[in-house]
Amino acid sequence: MVYQKNFKLNNGNIIPAVGLGTWQSSEENDSVYRAVKTALANGYRHIDTAMAYGNEAEVGRGIRDGLKESGLSRKDIFVTTKLAPVHGRPSLVAKAFEDSLAKLDIEYIDLYMMHWPVALNPEPGVMIPLRADGSRDLDEQVNGRFEDTWAAMEKLLDTGKVKNLGVANFAIPNLERLLKTAKIIPAVNQVELHPYLPQNKLIDYCQSKGIHVTAYSPLGSTQSTLLQDATLNKIAEAHKISVAQVLLSWGVTRSSVLPKSINPDRIKSNIDLVELNDKEIQEINDISKSNTKRFVRPAWGVPVFDEDF
Repeated sequence: MVYQKNFKLNNGNIIPAVGLGTWQSSEENDSVYRAVKTALANGYRHIDTAMAYGNEAEVGRGIRDGLKESGLSRKDIFVTTKLAPVHGRPSLVAKAFEDSLAKLDIEYIDLYMMHWPVALNPEPGVMIPLRADGSRDLDEQVNGRFEDTWAAMEKLLDTGKVKNLGVANFAIPNLERLLKTAKIIPAVNQVELHPYLPQNKLIDYCQSKGIHVTAYSPLGSTQSTLLQDATLNKIAEAHKISVAQVLLSWGVTRSSVLPKSINPDRIKSNIDLVELNDKEIQEINDISKSNTKRFVRPAWGVPVFDEDF
């Protein structure tokens, strides 16, 4: 059955428990456009994208056409996009937001996030500018002051064009830094989250501060062996569902989730979740005791993840 649970954010707004992730979903051959329409037609009410994904225009087209075809209105769905590191300089934030909104063309944005606690030197047409030695071209003008980037983002709420602000890929030390100066507590922290990387301490910390956690790569990522895990397969067989559905059914017990797919059948099944019992949940929790893995780990050159500090 379609999973319709929502989570309440710290400002009283709600975020759907299951959303469609679009990272690495290309604009080519209308693949992400069709994925978004399929998702909306099959009960998804959250679509997640980012400036850095390079697909905001096609995601927006999919949303507009999907709403028409599904008989939905704009207020029925929740849309997230993100500030790219190349726009981390405070003076660039407002224009970057307007550019994303224009590409999406959906009246307003429900959640605007700082994609990484990193600022890169802006370079036209390049999302990840590199130095001659191949390292990320860090913006020394900002010099790691993501607090200033956040302060510029806070001003966006005054425009009425965004409903919630959040961060992504923020570890506890960086959240502690941000909260010392933030006037607005982030509504959401979007991080990699799955049984190989359960992020228990980070989830507990965010809950203590009223910050909702959203999981990206909830099925693992490239070269993940989660789908072959014996424990997950046993549980999937017991419920007569896929391992992906087990992972997402576990995921929504602790956060909202953003499974990514362009396959229509998988998009449909990824929101058809079941209630796991306490024993099954504990078995999945225990997977990380013998197998721990972070799949998404760009070499930013500054501390980002908990293990960097």
